[in-house]
Amino acid sequence: MTKPVCYSTKAFATSSATSPLAAATIERRVPTATDVQIQILCCGVCHSDLHYARNEWHFTEYPAVPGHEIVGRVTSVGGGVKKFKVGDTVGVGCLVDSCRTCASCRTGLEQYCDNGMVMTYGSTDKYLSKPTLGGYSQSIVVTEDFVLRMPANLNLAASAPLLCAGITTYSPLRHWKVGPGQRVGIVGLGGLGHMGVKFAKAFGAEVVLFTTSPSKIEDGKRLGAHEVVVSRDEKQMAAQAGRLDFILDAVSAEHDLNAYLNLLKRDGQMVLVGAPEKPLPVSAFPLLMRRRSLSGSLIGGLPETQEMLDFCGKHNITSDVEMIRMDQINTAYERMLKSDVKYRFVIDMASLA
Repeated sequence: MTKPVCYSTKAFATSSATSPLAAATIERRVPTATDVQIQILCCGVCHSDLHYARNEWHFTEYPAVPGHEIVGRVTSVGGGVKKFKVGDTVGVGCLVDSCRTCASCRTGLEQYCDNGMVMTYGSTDKYLSKPTLGGYSQSIVVTEDFVLRMPANLNLAASAPLLCAGITTYSPLRHWKVGPGQRVGIVGLGGLGHMGVKFAKAFGAEVVLFTTSPSKIEDGKRLGAHEVVVSRDEKQMAAQAGRLDFILDAVSAEHDLNAYLNLLKRDGQMVLVGAPEKPLPVSAFPLLMRRRSLSGSLIGGLPETQEMLDFCGKHNITSDVEMIRMDQINTAYERMLKSDVKYRFVIDMASLA
């Protein structure tokens, strides 16, 4: 493939696992026939960004530019683009391409592409033959099939985290048909967990939130939980044994999975959407004794992500966010590690100008 013409744009990047993010200049391709060029207005800060920047998953190539909760305005389109026009408000999530021909891609599950999805950062850019670079930047160019239409009635900053935290929690709740008559546990009240609470309630389930922080009890109820359990309290945990139909585990830190498996009814399902740095031990007995299941779920495909955005527009669902400037990102990472955010940082990309 001939290397495309490129242009330069400002970004925030890190040069090593121990280096802070700092101002940088990166290259983007000039839009090809099917590309959409987007001026980034805001970008959510995901825990995955921190994992990637600090090489905690052991595949980061530097310089690295995180960011995959991107909302912006279309500034240019290729001659073959049919879905978008200049001025449209659009989003880009965790994916920017896939093979589009495998069984997963043909069924709208591009995140499970059999030949390897192309992530917004941390994959190989097939045009430039170097790592893809994310949304901590002024602009991005993405093929139109991986660009999403944002609901016009939602606040742009508060809707940015829907592109990762939103779809990550929406997808498993939809796949396992969570709804009325079910008792659903959400583990962790962070960027993912608070969206899990909102969606589970919107789907009509009875929502039980599990948190290590007594200070989050009232906030959990405000967000839609019918009951809040402090998971460090053995009596509160014991009272939930065998009572839940479904558990969505949204914790990205080390914790005891077996304690939650014991809370499921017979044939109950526990789904992991958090991504802890280290493996977590699982005992066979909680699974064997009541035919319980333990699964994982990864974001969502493009059709389901658009479905989720449309659902959020219809039901006025957004993330609870705290806006920051681009030069506050390193402090935001440290605060995120301390769970000192309610519940998602979003970068005002105008601050990068």
